[in-house]
Amino acid sequence: MKRILMHAGIAAVAAFSSVAAHAWEPTKTVEFIIPAGTGGGADQMARAVQGIVAKHGLMKQSIVPINKAGGAGAEGFLDVKGAKGDPHKIIITLSNLFTTPLATGVPFNWRDLTPVQMLALDQFVLWVNAKTPYKSAREYIDAAKKAGPGKMKMAGTGAKQEDQIITAAVEQRTGTKFTYIPFKGGGAVATQLVGGHVDSTVNNPIEAVAQWRAGNLRPLCVFDPKRMPYKNKVTDKMSWADIPTCKEGGLDVDYLMLRGIFMAPGVTPEQVAYYIDLFKKVMATPEWNSLMEQGAFNRTTLAGKEYADWVAREEARHVALMKGAGFIASQK
Repeated sequence: MKRILMHAGIAAVAAFSSVAAHAWEPTKTVEFIIPAGTGGGADQMARAVQGIVAKHGLMKQSIVPINKAGGAGAEGFLDVKGAKGDPHKIIITLSNLFTTPLATGVPFNWRDLTPVQMLALDQFVLWVNAKTPYKSAREYIDAAKKAGPGKMKMAGTGAKQEDQIITAAVEQRTGTKFTYIPFKGGGAVATQLVGGHVDSTVNNPIEAVAQWRAGNLRPLCVFDPKRMPYKNKVTDKMSWADIPTCKEGGLDVDYLMLRGIFMAPGVTPEQVAYYIDLFKKVMATPEWNSLMEQGAFNRTTLAGKEYADWVAREEARHVALMKGAGFIASQK
């Protein structure tokens, strides 16, 4: 009898532990909203997450990425905002979490969503076509000044978003003036530069790595106070770590972008905890490590209050940046 009771107790503890570990889990397909176009950094990361979850069987239900890029991502944000209490809808965010409502006046703020997990921070690199003679940021900026205001074309994803904010910061810092040309996603931006239709971009590493590896693009500098740590060669001559910071190249501008997860408002702590645990498992896989190196990500991760506090500070910084560039919707 004692042995039976002991085994029953062990079974009860095991059952309780299982329930505690998964107090809630999805009961249907999870929509993974991407508030950006196809081919860009957010799109690639979301689809990488989908592949990792499926390959390793990390969920009983499936994840389906859905691009909702309309209105500079407002379509996606408003969709999740309106899904109050729905735990089967998550969204990957980038800095348009801040820039879109500030630039458009759309009725949305990050506090309308539920913070879950910062996955990483994404870099920005100043890229030029490999056929051009520019070997440093200083050489390119000097050429832009010599060409005259608006003669050099800078391509980027969207208007009054991260890419144009960086472009405006470069203009303010150096006295140059570019013609900024917006496209729907980072993939299209890279294609335009390879084709010689624009003179430069500030694409994320993952959005241009294939064209760099193929010898079509050249990185001039990274908009980070520190060099990227990845030392494996991407081309036959260079690694991500070989790219100088923009400050090293005489261009004192830095900018890092959020890659994070939010849920709809009104979800329960148990539902949030489920996704934090899920992404913890995702980030422990070899495929995630490969993605981080391929895309040269800054591997800062945060969850809970630390994540929410970081987002609040970034919102304040973006208000200041966008006011300086004249991008706030209410500005005349």
